[in-house]
Amino acid sequence: MMTEKRIRAKERDAIIQSLKSGVTPKIGIQHIQVGRVNELKAMIQDIKRIEDGGAAFRLIIGDYGSGKTFFMSVVRAIALEHKFVTLHADLSPDRRVHATSGQAKNLYSELMKNMSTRNKPDGNALTSVVEKFVTQVQKEADSSGSSVERIIHQRLAAISEMVGGYDFAKVIEAYWQASEQDDEQLKACAIKWLRAEYSTKTEARNDLGVRTIIADASFYDALKIMSLFVRQAGYSGLLVNLDEMVNLYKLTNTQARKSNYEQILRILNDCLQGNAEYIGFLLGGTPEFLLDPRKGLYSYEALQTRLADNNFAKQAGVIDYSSPALHLANLTPEELYILLKNLRHVYASGDSSKYLVPDDSLTAFLVHCSQTIGDAYFRTPRNTIKAFLDMLAVIEQNPEISWQQLLESVEVEEEKASDIEIECEDDDDLTGFRL
Repeated sequence: MMTEKRIRAKERDAIIQSLKSGVTPKIGIQHIQVGRVNELKAMIQDIKRIEDGGAAFRLIIGDYGSGKTFFMSVVRAIALEHKFVTLHADLSPDRRVHATSGQAKNLYSELMKNMSTRNKPDGNALTSVVEKFVTQVQKEADSSGSSVERIIHQRLAAISEMVGGYDFAKVIEAYWQASEQDDEQLKACAIKWLRAEYSTKTEARNDLGVRTIIADASFYDALKIMSLFVRQAGYSGLLVNLDEMVNLYKLTNTQARKSNYEQILRILNDCLQGNAEYIGFLLGGTPEFLLDPRKGLYSYEALQTRLADNNFAKQAGVIDYSSPALHLANLTPEELYILLKNLRHVYASGDSSKYLVPDDSLTAFLVHCSQTIGDAYFRTPRNTIKAFLDMLAVIEQNPEISWQQLLESVEVEEEKASDIEIECEDDDDLTGFRL
């Protein structure tokens, strides 16, 4: 008989607290992942393509609460297992892919702060990636009898020819020199430059002897350089996760929105045409961000032609998983049932003897959701997950209350609310209404 694998308290609490707050947990996602099999297969193919020197571009499209962020986190975890370096950040009014007032630079800094590797999955991995490169160079220099400077120049020759690449290589060399001299100040300056935290070229020139800094205009070029650098450091490639792309859709300035869409087009073209290497982009957004003909990506004709649905797949009633725009399919009732089982298992820290509710309750809960929420609970599992965890919390704190009582009481409250709504709609004269 197989022994149960217990879930650590840290993982268990992180998963429960995150999901109850409506956000994706940073750790332990393997305990609750269900469904999306075909989508994940497509993403694994992308990861292999990047490993082989190619590039990938995907828009992950889904409604609020449909699991976009969760799906992107799962793909990120898979990439880390394939020895990738991953970057992730949410777009916001202060973080965009194109800007002239520092917003693109802010996004780049956030991505560098959140750099992760398999050994450092929680971020802040930039220093360790640079250290790994320096260590490899020193080993190669020792074995070949060449100087470290020469090996660095050979390794970074391709990078030096790129836009901004010469100064990038110079900063890496400065970091190695700082390591040799135990100069922690110079090391910090090199990392500061790589994180795009210098605000003026003068300051960077005084500290490092370089003529440029990573700014708004060099956002994408710097990412392409980083993808080649992580390969030289011994990693498989670079995966860039950009979530909350709907913030570009919300931009009121038409020109700013168009400039950001032009930057997305540039990235898409580079990935599809083979002009980018060892890099993949995952962009998470809502259907309106993609489809709105007035403000969405479809408002930009060049993007619409590249991102339009495959008509043959549409007519046949199937999904083309090779399309740059990947629409997340709804979870099936069976997948939601498995998800609830997984949540119950996590809540009990992996101990089946501590389950708070039986299998019957899971089926009853799904029937309840179907009747009260309707089809939306397939499209947006976030609310279903939160409600289920709320129910478990009440049962855990009040063992005398049964799950049947809870479901019945919730149904009664919802019926009352529905009756009040109908009465208000029927009453034409609301002059006497008081709060």
